[in-house]
Amino acid sequence: MTMAALYVPARSRRAVLHRLPAGAKLLALLVAVCALVAAADTAVAPASAAAAALLHPLCGLGVRTALRTLRALAPFLAAIALFQWLAGDWQAAARVSGQLAAAALLAALVTASTRVSEMLDLFERLARPLARFGANPRRVALVLALTIRCIPLVASAWRASREAYIARGLRGRPDAMVVPVIVGMLRSADALGEALTARGID
Repeated sequence: MTMAALYVPARSRRAVLHRLPAGAKLLALLVAVCALVAAADTAVAPASAAAAALLHPLCGLGVRTALRTLRALAPFLAAIALFQWLAGDWQAAARVSGQLAAAALLAALVTASTRVSEMLDLFERLARPLARFGANPRRVALVLALTIRCIPLVASAWRASREAYIARGLRGRPDAMVVPVIVGMLRSADALGEALTARGID
């Protein structure tokens, strides 16, 4: 799985988001999330999450992107909702879970409709003022590129570890899944560091 896996090519003429600049989409995302948090309404949050999910097929991305996002977020939403419910505040559980789901779905819209190269170019431009303080905008973009690269890499490593865990018939030993993922990530980090050093990037 590569960084390109985060981007979903346009499948129809309805894919308006693909034609918008990355800066405009990120600004709209920031405004929408801030407005959602500022509203802090129990009814608005779940409705916003449902609307964000409906935006995926309406924008030509299909439902798979939304379902994939919700599936990855489901354990965290369930844990947060359970904690708030046990604390005796079901309204906070609905509000916080709805806000998180809506924010994640909206962010998925942006990443699925924006090429990684466009996003990195944007971040490099935004980091240019930091050059006055000694920061290198290209290195900032590189750090972001590596961060984005690690998202599908970790997901792929976890999936492979989980499949091996099930194939071996192991039960009740979560460390048997976690440890191989950590070791694999450390080896990947060492290999990446050596590759960057070989190219003169320290």
